[in-house]
Amino acid sequence: MKTFWFIVGSQFLYGEETLRQVEENAKTIAKGLKTKYPVVYKGTVKTYDEAMRLIKSANYEEECLGVITFCHTFSPSKMWANALKALQKPWCHFHTQFYDEIPNEEIDMDYMNLHQSAHGDREHGFIGTRLQKKRKVIVGHWQDPKTSVAISNWQDVVAAVNESKSLRVIRFGDNMREVAVTEGDKLEAQTKLGWQVNTIGVGALVEEIKAVTKAELNAKLAEYKKNYVLNTDNLASIEYQAKAEIAMKKILDENNAKAFTNTFEDLYHMEQLPGLATQNLMKMGYGYGGEGDWKTAAMTRIMKAIGKVATFMEDYTYDWKQGLILGAHMLEVCPSIAAAKPKIEVHHLGIGGKDAPARLVFEGKQGNAKAISLIDLGNRFRLIALDVECVKPTKSMPNLPVARVMWKPLPDLETSAACWLIAGGAHHTTLIYDLSLEFLRDFTNLLDIEFVHIGKDADPYVLEQMMKNNDIYYRLRG
Repeated sequence: MKTFWFIVGSQFLYGEETLRQVEENAKTIAKGLKTKYPVVYKGTVKTYDEAMRLIKSANYEEECLGVITFCHTFSPSKMWANALKALQKPWCHFHTQFYDEIPNEEIDMDYMNLHQSAHGDREHGFIGTRLQKKRKVIVGHWQDPKTSVAISNWQDVVAAVNESKSLRVIRFGDNMREVAVTEGDKLEAQTKLGWQVNTIGVGALVEEIKAVTKAELNAKLAEYKKNYVLNTDNLASIEYQAKAEIAMKKILDENNAKAFTNTFEDLYHMEQLPGLATQNLMKMGYGYGGEGDWKTAAMTRIMKAIGKVATFMEDYTYDWKQGLILGAHMLEVCPSIAAAKPKIEVHHLGIGGKDAPARLVFEGKQGNAKAISLIDLGNRFRLIALDVECVKPTKSMPNLPVARVMWKPLPDLETSAACWLIAGGAHHTTLIYDLSLEFLRDFTNLLDIEFVHIGKDADPYVLEQMMKNNDIYYRLRG
C-alpha cells in the first residue's frame, strides 16, 4: 500500500515524559487525518542520527510516496540539515499543533514545553529555505477538514510525479513528418521527467493483430456492445478495431507501458488507422498522442493515473462570433468526457489512404477544465495551462462524424490564443476536467520545469515579459 511517512521533531531537553506524550499526540494526528493516502507515523526525531536513519529509510522504501514533517515541540533543525539534503522523496512541511485553542485557565509551562510548533516549525521552515529544498508548506489544524483536503491534494500531485518517474511510452512508428512541436529530446525527458519513450515497429503490431483469437475478438465485441451504441452496419470495421485494440494492449502490457502514439503516415500493412481501438484504450487508462506526440500521450496518462477525467485533444477550429473553440481529432478523443453514451460509427477518413475506420462519436460534457501542453524549448521543458469552460454547442453538427467538445477559453478567444502562441503551446493538448491551478504549480515545482498559466487575468505583454525573465533564469542556471 502506498503511504506517506509522518516524521515529528522534538529534542531530549524536555524529558522522557514529554517525549512519550509527543509520540502519542503524533500518532493521534496521523490517524486523525482523513487523507486520500494513509499518513503513517514513523518516529520522533531528536538527533542527527535519527533524522538520517528515517530519511534514508524513506528513500529506499518503495511504498513510501513522500514525507510529511511536523515539529511538535522545539526541534533544532540543524540536526535535520543533512537528512533533508539527502531526501529524495517529495516533502511536505505540515505546520499545525495538537490543540486547536489555548487553554487559558490551565496553561502552564508543561503545556508550553509540549506544544511549541509555533516556533519549532519556524526553525524547520528556515532550514528548508536555507537548503533551498523544494517542499510543500501546508498550514492548518489537523482536525480541520480543509487541512486533510489540502494534504490529499498534495498527495495527488506526488502520485502524479511518481507515475511520471516510472512511465513508459510506446511509439507505434515515428512522428508525423516535418512537425516541430511533437518532436523533443527523449533522453532529456527520461532524465528530467522519468519517461522511457521507445518505438515498436508497425510491422510488429500487424503480426500481433493477425494473432488475435476468435475468443478474444468476441469478448471485445461484447464489451463494445455493452458500453456503446452501435450505429453502423459495417461490422468488419468494428472487428478490425477490436483486433487492433487487443494487439496494442498486449504490446503495451508486455513492455509495462501505459501510453502510446501512432500516426496516419506510418500504417505499414495496417488496414485502418486505430480509432475506436485507441479511444477504448484511453477509457481504460492508457495515455495517447496523435501523430507521434509522445509528450501529450505521457501527460494524458499521468492525469488518468490519479483519477482525473482527461483526454488527448486538439484545437481544431474557431467560432469568432461566440468566442469558442471546437476541440476534436480525426478519431481519437476519450469517451470518458462524453456527455451521453457514445455511438460507434464508420466513416471515410480523408487521410492515411486506408479503409474507413470505426470510431466513437459524441459531444463532450460541460464543465470547467484545463487544456495543458508540454513543450521542449531545448534548455528546458515548459508546461502551459489554459483555463477553459466546456459548453454545450448551440447547434448540432450532423455532418461531423468525430468526438468533439466545445469550450470558451479564458479570458477570451483573442487574448488566450495570443498568449498561447507567445508561450509556444502545441496544437495538441491534454484536456482535463476539475484540475486546480495549485496542482499544476506543485506538479511542475516537483519536476523542476517551467510553468505558464493562461487564465482570466492573462495579458500577452505581461506574459511575454515573464517568459523573458524566465529565460534569463534558466540560462543562468545552465
